Amino acid sequence: MGASVSHADAPPPPPPPPHPLGAPPPAATEDAMKGKGEVDWLNLPCPIPYDEIQREVMMSLKPDLFEGLRFDFTKPLNQKFSLSHSVFMGSMEVPSQSTDTVKVPSSHYEFGANFLDPKCMLVGRILTDGRLSARVKCDLTDNLTMKINAQLTNEPHYSQGMFNFDYKGKDFRSQLQLGNNAFYGANYIQSVSPHLSLGGEIFWLGHQRKSGVGFAARYNTDKMIAIGQFASTGIVSLSYVQKVSEKVSLASDFMYNHMSRDSTASVGYDYLLRQCRLRGRIDTNGCVAAYLEERLNMGVNFVLSAEIDHWKKDYKFGFGMTVGEL
Repeated sequence: MGASVSHADAPPPPPPPPHPLGAPPPAATEDAMKGKGEVDWLNLPCPIPYDEIQREVMMSLKPDLFEGLRFDFTKPLNQKFSLSHSVFMGSMEVPSQSTDTVKVPSSHYEFGANFLDPKCMLVGRILTDGRLSARVKCDLTDNLTMKINAQLTNEPHYSQGMFNFDYKGKDFRSQLQLGNNAFYGANYIQSVSPHLSLGGEIFWLGHQRKSGVGFAARYNTDKMIAIGQFASTGIVSLSYVQKVSEKVSLASDFMYNHMSRDSTASVGYDYLLRQCRLRGRIDTNGCVAAYLEERLNMGVNFVLSAEIDHWKKDYKFGFGMTVGEL
């Protein structure tokens, strides 16, 4: 019989070599890095455009308030093309020397055409008073987007056009704005951490012969958003949004004009229920506003709008119906 060695007689395996400087094993190191949530500084998220850093605040504090009756109807013809009809009957404010708000009855009908494609969007509107507006958004490349806003009117010097080029990189965004009313601007915003982005802008107004610069900072997490903006024209703006839950958001903002020594602060809420969305605000000028969107059926929404300004003795109430969705 040949020689044999039992498991009990087998020598124990040699101990693993010690890690240099007491470093943990590779597996433990990877687990620790995952637990700590290490930041990939070479792959930061691309920030939102500079001119949209306050979009969450605007959604809560500045809904589309109106006065009178409004009816909007959208008829899709296919997956990309649709027609829209809008009727408005209400009042319009006119300039006045008195402190009281002066209004005159106003009404109009608006016809629109919409073309929506993943790489191109075309929106056109024409009103009964002759005003024509158009918006174009086109992705020239994966990183370069062109936007065009134009408005034509019968009143002299009120027709205008704006070209915007948006270039987005891995962690930065740059925009160039050109307008036919001698307006030129450029801005740049970059992510400096997973939650913080910093940016700046320069602009020039040809008719007023004024130029200026601005700076902005945006800090956002899953629960809050904080924004600060400053411009050389003397405007300081601070905004904050707290996401209480998936359905409730609270917002506040503060604006100070150094030239006129005016300051305004407002607080508001955005409450999303199963069948409706309710938004409201109140500011330091005593103006209270609320906006309700009630979903009656698939593609049918009922809208209520109210704004009360006791200081100016201005009271606005409106209701409307929206049928169809883009």
